[in-house]
Amino acid sequence: MPAAQSKTVPLGTIIREWGRIGIIGFGGPPAHIALFRKLCVDNKSWLTSDEFEDGIAATNLLPGPASTQLAIYCAWRLRGRLGAVIGGFFFILPGLVIVLTLSALFLAKHPPIWVLGLAAGAGAAVPAVAISASAGLMPGSWQRMASHSAGKLRWMAYLLAGAASAAGIGAFLVLVLITCGLIEIAARTKGGPKPPRGLSSIFPTTLLPLAAGSITALCWVALKVGALSYGGGFVIIPMMQHDAVVTYHWMSGSQFLNAVALGQVTPGPVVQTVAAVGYAANGIWGGILAAAVAFSPSFIFVIAGASYFDRLRSDRRIQAFFIGAGAAVVGAIAGSAIPLALELTQLWQIAPLALAAIWLLVLHRGVVLALLAAAGIGMAAVLAGAPI
Repeated sequence: MPAAQSKTVPLGTIIREWGRIGIIGFGGPPAHIALFRKLCVDNKSWLTSDEFEDGIAATNLLPGPASTQLAIYCAWRLRGRLGAVIGGFFFILPGLVIVLTLSALFLAKHPPIWVLGLAAGAGAAVPAVAISASAGLMPGSWQRMASHSAGKLRWMAYLLAGAASAAGIGAFLVLVLITCGLIEIAARTKGGPKPPRGLSSIFPTTLLPLAAGSITALCWVALKVGALSYGGGFVIIPMMQHDAVVTYHWMSGSQFLNAVALGQVTPGPVVQTVAAVGYAANGIWGGILAAAVAFSPSFIFVIAGASYFDRLRSDRRIQAFFIGAGAAVVGAIAGSAIPLALELTQLWQIAPLALAAIWLLVLHRGVVLALLAAAGIGMAAVLAGAPI
């Protein structure tokens, strides 16, 4: 992979264009990828189609929000490290501002009744969003596994292991993902399940003891979110839910559902949910700190490793690890729907959940509209006298 093409595109252009995509980038990674392809390949010809596809493939091998890493990578190709920092920052900033603004509204001590209705309705749809996200990842994961001997059986085992761990032991989900990856290395290579050299630098394989103190704990939770969200932002939801609700009591279960919904309806990755968690833990500065810590691994991975992406993609053991871990991730995202659904407290919330499931899983329509419609149903129900 060639080195970054520095001083090709003015930094002001990167600020404007990456910021624009950060504002209009509703719809998650597919929308972000399409917008960057249109900008960098189709309209401006800054990158060739092959270069852009290589960037997608490489960033999808890394833990962390893939579309954010793609934004950083594209800016790195155009203006080197400075461009990467600026491009990534202005891509993330709009969604972060919106999430923090909405967090101040939804997580207030005494929000208006209509706000509570919006939150309860949108939160009710979140389990359906998790199932939809998992279903969208299944075909690709199955295809990568099915071509290998006995791959189908291992795929189902990884899927079930991920689902069970997300549903029951969310705090230790990462250990299950790592184990599945190591098993796949053993199955595909003769060297046994020893991780390839350098793997631990891109996918941390140890869990530190729970940190004490609100700021230290918040930084630790945010670091796990940013460094372990392989395969889609939803994989970190079970871990983050356990930390935010059970371990540190920063927010209630229903408030966590609201935070996940905010991460979905705003532009940018679902990892932005961590900013809402940070706000619940320590106000506006907690939200900013959590976002800064959560996104820092993405900048480090891309800026430090972009010139080695070809080597990363060609290493059979690394590919095997992520194929096995990726199958477990798909199951974990589906399994996260169980603890999320258990946080629903009112019978009327079944209606927006069921309608969201039909919209997403049967009609295959967009997530943002599903959440907005569910929020509207919630507000109408509460204003009509439904309990909250």
